This record gives sequence, C-alpha cells and structure tokens, in this order.
Amino acid sequence: MPLHPELAKKLNNTFAPKTSIDDVFKGYDITFVTNEHGEPVLLFFGKRRPDGLIVGERYTRTIKRQPGSLAVKSSHWDNQGKIK
Repeated sequence: MPLHPELAKKLNNTFAPKTSIDDVFKGYDITFVTNEHGEPVLLFFGKRRPDGLIVGERYTRTIKRQPGSLAVKSSHWDNQGKIK
C-alpha cells in the first residue's frame, strides 16, 4: 500500500535531526524517526497501544542525493510489513 499523497507531502518536510515525532494523520496514529539531516526515514502507521507503541504498518525511506551535495535527488517509501 503506497503512502497517501498528503502524508507523503507532510513527510517531505524537514524536522529536528535524529528525533522521534508522534502525530496523528486522518485518524491514524503515526510516529516517524528522522536522520541526521532532519529528514523522516522511518514511519510507523496505525493505532497507538497504551504503552505508546504503534500496531499497524512500518515503512522505510530510501533517499538518493545529488552527487557532491545534500540535496535530495529522489526518494521513495517502502512498506516493510505489519507490526504488532
């Protein structure tokens, strides 16, 4: 299942480096982890359990950069499967 276009747009923003951010998107709980450049690279999507963990789907982001630069050339999200 590909990411919703609005969620993908939200995740294209830059956030605080090396942090975990909890949020809500269209009634689903999300948590994403950023890399050293503040780009989201790991996404948990589903419903949050009482202990704070999410049951649902896990996605990872692959980022390709412009040669000799930190500018993003392209990126895509891969579904890594269910999380319980």
